[in-house]
Amino acid sequence: MKEPGDSLASWTGRLLRLGVGISPEDARRFVHDLYTQAQADLDDERAEADFEREE
Repeated sequence: MKEPGDSLASWTGRLLRLGVGISPEDARRFVHDLYTQAQADLDDERAEADFEREE
């Protein structure tokens, strides 16, 4: 899986502008976890689609 790299900074900044009282560390951790889960979901969808094509 690809690491998100600097794209986290942009999304973390957006989250910090929306929320009050969120620490930058918590915001970055949330964005990272969200990115990781979204990537895992996409990987699962691709695997399922590949499996269905092979059947």
